[in-house]
Amino acid sequence: MAEAKTTTETPLMKQYNAIKAKYPGALLLFRVGDFYETFGQDAIAASKVLDIVLTKRGAGSSSETELAGFPHHSLDTYLPKLVKAGHRVAICDQLEDPRFVKGIVKRGVTELVTPGLSYNDNVLDRKQNNFLASVFSGKEMLGVSFLDVSTGEFYAAQGNESYVLKLIQGFAPSEIIFSKQSRDKLEKLLGDEYNTFALEEWVYGFDYAYEKLINQFKTASLKGFGIDEMGEAIIAAGAILHYLEDTEHRDTSHIAYISRIDEDKYVWLDKFTIRNLEIVYAQHEGGVPLIDILDQTATPMGSRQLRKWMILPLKDKIAIEERLKVVDEFHKDNTLSEKLLEQLRQIADLERLISKVAVNRINPREMLQLKKSLKCIAPIRQQLIQHSSNELKKLADQLHLCEFLTEKIEKELREDVSILSNQGGLIKEGVDAELDELQKIAFSGKDYLLQIQKREVERTGISSLKISYNKVFGYYLEVSNANKDKVPSDWIRKQTLANAERFITEELKVYEEKILHAEEKLVVIEQRIFNALVHHAAEFVPQIQQNARVLAQIDCLLSFSTVAKNNRYVRPDINESLIIDIKSGRHPVIEKQLPVGETYVPNDIFLDSEKQQILIITGPNMAGKSALLRQTALIVLLAQIGCFVPATSASIGIVDKIFTRVGASDNLSRGESTFMVEMTETASILNNLSNRSLILMDEIGRGTSTYDGVSIAWAIVEYLHNHSHKDCKPKTLFATHYHELNQLQEDLVRVKNFNVSVKEVGDKIIFMRKLKEGGSEHSFGIHVAQLAGMPNKVVFRANEILHFLEKDRHKNEKKKVQDIPKPIPQMSLFESDPRLREMEEMLVKIDINTISPVEALLKLNEVLTVLKRK
Repeated sequence: MAEAKTTTETPLMKQYNAIKAKYPGALLLFRVGDFYETFGQDAIAASKVLDIVLTKRGAGSSSETELAGFPHHSLDTYLPKLVKAGHRVAICDQLEDPRFVKGIVKRGVTELVTPGLSYNDNVLDRKQNNFLASVFSGKEMLGVSFLDVSTGEFYAAQGNESYVLKLIQGFAPSEIIFSKQSRDKLEKLLGDEYNTFALEEWVYGFDYAYEKLINQFKTASLKGFGIDEMGEAIIAAGAILHYLEDTEHRDTSHIAYISRIDEDKYVWLDKFTIRNLEIVYAQHEGGVPLIDILDQTATPMGSRQLRKWMILPLKDKIAIEERLKVVDEFHKDNTLSEKLLEQLRQIADLERLISKVAVNRINPREMLQLKKSLKCIAPIRQQLIQHSSNELKKLADQLHLCEFLTEKIEKELREDVSILSNQGGLIKEGVDAELDELQKIAFSGKDYLLQIQKREVERTGISSLKISYNKVFGYYLEVSNANKDKVPSDWIRKQTLANAERFITEELKVYEEKILHAEEKLVVIEQRIFNALVHHAAEFVPQIQQNARVLAQIDCLLSFSTVAKNNRYVRPDINESLIIDIKSGRHPVIEKQLPVGETYVPNDIFLDSEKQQILIITGPNMAGKSALLRQTALIVLLAQIGCFVPATSASIGIVDKIFTRVGASDNLSRGESTFMVEMTETASILNNLSNRSLILMDEIGRGTSTYDGVSIAWAIVEYLHNHSHKDCKPKTLFATHYHELNQLQEDLVRVKNFNVSVKEVGDKIIFMRKLKEGGSEHSFGIHVAQLAGMPNKVVFRANEILHFLEKDRHKNEKKKVQDIPKPIPQMSLFESDPRLREMEEMLVKIDINTISPVEALLKLNEVLTVLKRK
């Protein structure tokens, strides 16, 4: 047996392996000089994701290992690619200056960047939060927590599986953490669409989590946050704080509070509804979600706030009215809106900028952005406070001017700073006396060099003499060969070139040392002053976070106003009744996608709990049933987030739950049939009903046989009408192609039949897209098939079968498959007569798509000529 090779570790690789062992699940970027290097499997992964060269270290030796790296200054380019590919990335930096160290430089991980934890602008989407979620599976319910470390937003909630899944779908976390003990259960529940990471079981302990949270917020209890009794939520949130420490995110002062997501405060939108209504994401490529129509915000904070409002519509009438009143004021006062928008457009991402201040990651240029943004708050506050509206004055009162900070940044930081704080040119004159002195030496000192040059030109008579600098021997005098006989004896020769010679003098060396020393020292002083400025700014974290929240609200409400003006939306009447009364309602997305010149056909919808609880809507496919259902839900949703709505009027009795079973949402990839998915979603609706629910059902039962489908749909309508709880009468729109359901109007008093009308012209139909009372008599399915380009033979045969099935249907005659008339074999017209065969040949050659009317007449004449021949 061959003797195994012994691997000899170099000191560098020994250090690398020790650090890598502490972060086994992460890709380690190991700083070596001016490069970040990766080794082994990390190098293979990095080379694929980043498309960089994969080489080998110690090729051919026992310590051979894969190697891939990139320059350290390219970190912001390559890091986002690794994180977006789902990698956890540990950044290992040199903790000492290599110039002053003998042997191996001390290194350590300064940050572990994960898909859910990053401050990097290239990783983050300015219009979306980057949430890390933590899920805890308790005995009876789940706890969930969401943190965006880049903004400091922290949320907690608990509930059953469907509630937590709905929140996860709405918040769309970039990463989810959970206990190793719950891995199998939660991975099955969450599916494979999220980046996940499992932590040790002990992290998910109540006492440990509770202590983590009260230490973070420096409070005696969690009662002030409203989560004191939410055990599962507390455990989930505490695990997030532990994960921050684990990933070297120890500066967390900007995470100053945690908000409870109260199930009773917001409209229930299950995960099917969020998906089916395409609220924040389109279901299909190229689709347009509702948020794309509503988001006319001017700031990143506003855009992120709008997304949260849309997935958490309000149920509280007073809170909804507060938003509507502000939108109304903006809608009526164009001058105010324009002035506010003018200022908002100049405001940078305050939320993320102040978070960078808190963790000491802000650069000089971003500090200037912070100052410019804060200076815009005063005019915004002034505009609001001057208004007669109490709601606008309330918003104004919540804004902090932060004058001390803006004045300090204005006084100390130059306007032309670079991104890096160690390149000089940061601090204005008059801030520090020693710095001013050093700047004179470093910069006016170079003027002195020009004086030396001028003096030596006069002394030697060498007019082409120049003073230059390089890193090898500093400042030097350069003389062309033609003038080298004029060089004084006290100059010291340093370098001979082909056409010139270079010299130094004692005076040059002394001044050079003074200038270089000044430049080094002034960078140190400038960094000290800049760090002190950041420290001062950190004292304003709560006020600036508050400003960001208020500005986000103003921005969202201005966006609602802009959308209302541009699209003719009206203010809805929000009330406590059980009535939804929409006049000339329109679909907010579809109406914006219509071809030029085509207008959206509006429709009225009236639903109440006494006379018209359930609308059975029939009509052919493509007539607009699904659009009508969706637009009703979207109008209600828009009203309850505080936005105007696409209608001529809308009276909305507050809805507490919106359920949809709209369109195909098959999950065939998981082995579930269309019908199984349909029944699962329907069961979820029927098991969670309330008296204020709005239910949209589209073509229930179409995934099974006709008799099964009609039976299930019939039973569902009966259940919704005669619910076991007498007081529960959920308002329902039920679109169907089963015309048998129209009979339900005769038996159930709160069921009404409607149809989306069509106009028959000969054998063709025209979609009118107008909702009318009464059920439609037939489905026009064959007409739709014809419109879709189905071959005529198929259409004719379908008509033949349809007429047979419909014949005598009122006599309850049972039809059998074998009774359906067989297709009649078509005799060839051209079998016997040679003239007819000649005609066939002529007709086959005609291209009816290109022939003109005149040519057709001539060709017909030719055919008739053949036919007339004896």
